[in-house]
Amino acid sequence: MSPDLVALDILARGVAIGALAAIASGLWSGGTRQPARLAGLLFCTGVTAYIINSSPQLTSAFAPIMAPIHFAAFGGTGLFWLFIVALFEDRSVSVRTLGPWVLLTVIGVIGWAAPNTAREPIWLVHNLVEASFAAHALYLIWRSWRGDLVETRRRLRGPFLGVVTLYVMTLSGFEIAEGFGYFEDWFRLLGGASLALYCSAGAFVFLRARSELFGAAAPTALGESDALDAGDRAALAKLSALMGEGEAWRREGLTIGVLAEEVGVPEHRLRPLINDHLGFRNFAAFVNARRIEAAKAMLTDVDKSRVTVAAIAYDLGFGSLGPFNRAFKEATGVTPTEFRRSVANGGADA
Repeated sequence: MSPDLVALDILARGVAIGALAAIASGLWSGGTRQPARLAGLLFCTGVTAYIINSSPQLTSAFAPIMAPIHFAAFGGTGLFWLFIVALFEDRSVSVRTLGPWVLLTVIGVIGWAAPNTAREPIWLVHNLVEASFAAHALYLIWRSWRGDLVETRRRLRGPFLGVVTLYVMTLSGFEIAEGFGYFEDWFRLLGGASLALYCSAGAFVFLRARSELFGAAAPTALGESDALDAGDRAALAKLSALMGEGEAWRREGLTIGVLAEEVGVPEHRLRPLINDHLGFRNFAAFVNARRIEAAKAMLTDVDKSRVTVAAIAYDLGFGSLGPFNRAFKEATGVTPTEFRRSVANGGADA
């Protein structure tokens, strides 16, 4: 690259790092949910490491501390995946959600330490695993779109999907071209400029809508909201009846569209009622809260001690055992089997 292009590339990467620092500062100082805050900070760290690691000039400038920067960059896509599930699915930072980062980091360290003759296949595996997690993260954004009860976050999903997909396609195009021996000086500059643009846009969006995106929903008592008119009260009463004595939550595949139709209001009206007045940020959590409470009762009932965990999962509306185990552990910190065993041993409250 010519000196002018190098200077522009470094400037663009500096802008990107500054934007990431602004996001990290906002997350650290804001009243955000702990999982989203931690996932966001880790993601900003991983992207910053990638920005430095992908620039020969910055790599040379940071030579004394490049070992930890390399280490942080290896699992960057895993941290992106973690950020997606924490932001859009309200999942916690745990051993399970850190799994993609651990896997990519381990493969990266092996590739870094391997002899030159063995590095190429290892990095090919690393790139394929990265692509898989990136694709899965985009799928998660799309999958839970309709059930998102936070309107600001719902509106963000489309642009987020578009921007990330465009960036991944651009980056992949460069890597494929380089793999065939085609390289232009402006490739790296365009990559740096893209990072500056996307990181700056991210800072603008996340800092403006930080409380809506990351804040915990706070339920509002029915008698305390001036905005709750007679129609809203009637809708909430009907919803309470359907989810209470009606046990609508037992239905496998229950959607907010079906529930809105039964309540007698449009989806766009039911979403803020559940979010603002009942305190849930996504529809799955709203439904699963009822299911988990029922599961606890069944798991502590001595008359049902011979009923399998799988049978309980199906009875409560879960399509399979895996989602039930994940939802239960997310809510209680233990699996249904561990919960039942603990109750049997006198170690949990019935």
